[in-house]
Amino acid sequence: MTKFLGAVLFTASVALTSFTPSTIKTVKLTKGKPGAVKTIDHKKNFKTASFKVDNENSKLTWAAKKATGDHNGEVKISNGNFAVENNNLKGGSFDIDLNTITDADLTDQASNDKLVSTLKSETFFNTGKFPKASFVISSVTKTSGNQYDVKGKLTIKGITNDVSFPATIAVNGKKLTANAKITVDRTKYDIKFRSKNFFENLGDKVIYDDFDLNVNLTANAQ
Repeated sequence: MTKFLGAVLFTASVALTSFTPSTIKTVKLTKGKPGAVKTIDHKKNFKTASFKVDNENSKLTWAAKKATGDHNGEVKISNGNFAVENNNLKGGSFDIDLNTITDADLTDQASNDKLVSTLKSETFFNTGKFPKASFVISSVTKTSGNQYDVKGKLTIKGITNDVSFPATIAVNGKKLTANAKITVDRTKYDIKFRSKNFFENLGDKVIYDDFDLNVNLTANAQ
């Protein structure tokens, strides 16, 4: 009986697949050759790539509102990298150079300079002490097509908080593009100037707590 079962096992080609957390392997028993075992590592089929953010072709704009109007402008990305597997985003991070912040809506140069100076001061981002902000992806969930739900950690003024937002991310050959709007509560980063949640009787001097970061990134495969 034992010899019969052995003959059956090695008469035909049988594929046995074993799973581990890091890889998938297929073991093939070859006809008539009990000692010939071929292992195929499916991990090799996963295509991974690293993409570096193109600072010059990436753009980050900001928009904030107050009781009497709003302001908007730009700030530059200083560094960034993304990890991609089979054309799907898996992780990444980028830095923001807060010393490059500008205002786009004030046409009077003196008023424009005053606002930018205030944004760089200790009242807001304190760029002398904290010249950069950073974002690090914690998890990425693909919802459909090029649509993702992104969760990560945003650090401003040395304070880190969790943020989440939808994003459109596409990988075409050696180019990656990412577009998203991140809404930030400034008071969580110790920026409380004229917040109605911390100061009373502000009237029309109120500056709303939330501001938006509109992220448009381009990255190239390394």
